[in-house]
Amino acid sequence: MSGFSKELRQHLATEHDLGRFSEFLREIVYGGNDGIVTTFAVVAGFAGAGAEGAGAVGAIAVLLFGLANIFADGASMGLGAFLATRSAQGIYRSARAREMREIREQPERERDELFAILGAKGVPEADIREFAELYRRNPELLADFMMQHEIGMPDPTGSSAALDGLATFLSFVFFGAIPLVPYFLRDPDQTTFHLSVLATFMALTLLGLLRWRVTHERVARCVAETVVVGGVCAVIAYAVGMAVGGWSG
Repeated sequence: MSGFSKELRQHLATEHDLGRFSEFLREIVYGGNDGIVTTFAVVAGFAGAGAEGAGAVGAIAVLLFGLANIFADGASMGLGAFLATRSAQGIYRSARAREMREIREQPERERDELFAILGAKGVPEADIREFAELYRRNPELLADFMMQHEIGMPDPTGSSAALDGLATFLSFVFFGAIPLVPYFLRDPDQTTFHLSVLATFMALTLLGLLRWRVTHERVARCVAETVVVGGVCAVIAYAVGMAVGGWSG
């Protein structure tokens, strides 16, 4: 942005900068939701396994299982996010190199594709010809346009695979620890489990509010979707615990 005026740089910084959280929103929501649900699954599994539930094994066992789940699954999720970003970057670079080769070797076909894409978007033919001439003189720009509008592949090369993985891991650990908080404070009885259910609901609500804060969508929609999706998974975990407890009994 060295050629931009001071006013334009300020406008871009204030009006179009979505913030650091927005860059990792997918990883934060993905890791946070999975952390909440899988940790609650440990708690719900003990509680749903029978009336004795967690009381039979003690709070230490619940916490050990829960913390082991948080860090083991969190590390797995973080590494998975790292590999996913690296894979997406590799696929994009390969596809873009192929697009550049087609632009060099088959310019007429690429021109026809450009006309078809712009025409489908309702661009007048006179403007399409101006676009085509602009892109003919700037093949790199044409390649970026075709990657976005022909192949439908956004550019992930500006992302950091390491930071994506770290964001997923930290979100998993932070949100996943919330359902365990009551077990740090109380003996593992039915009331403690109910408090863990409440903590899980609060964690999902917090995650939904974070999503709303970044996306500026309707707050009710962001919170409701996050709570419903996470709640369904939590209910399934509890039901499985009850089924296993009934079968083993």
